Amino acid sequence: MSNNGDLGKRGEDLAVSWLQSNGYNILHRNWRYTHYELDIVASKNGVLHFVEVKTRSNDKFGQPEAGIGYTKITHLLRAGEAYQYKFPGWKRVQYDVLAIQVSGETTSCFLIEDIYL
Repeated sequence: MSNNGDLGKRGEDLAVSWLQSNGYNILHRNWRYTHYELDIVASKNGVLHFVEVKTRSNDKFGQPEAGIGYTKITHLLRAGEAYQYKFPGWKRVQYDVLAIQVSGETTSCFLIEDIYL
């Protein structure tokens, strides 16, 4: 696995821990529909959350959340629609980004809620 793959896996592990410690129930990790993927599917207070995790080890290319563009959001929406078709019944759905900055042993997490209204 590449260094980016290792960082991405570490970021997703950190994201799961952070979400759980903030009251989220993790339903799925790396849920796939055709070639689309949802990093984390979680619930909290009756709301279904599709959480895209972006992890970076430095700011050479900007903050982690800067890596999410139109194409990524489109893929998230398609995967989210497929998830809701397979697991219906959710009255409220939210798309979130959990931006994680890892520098040595220091980690910061920044949750951006409801990126798509």
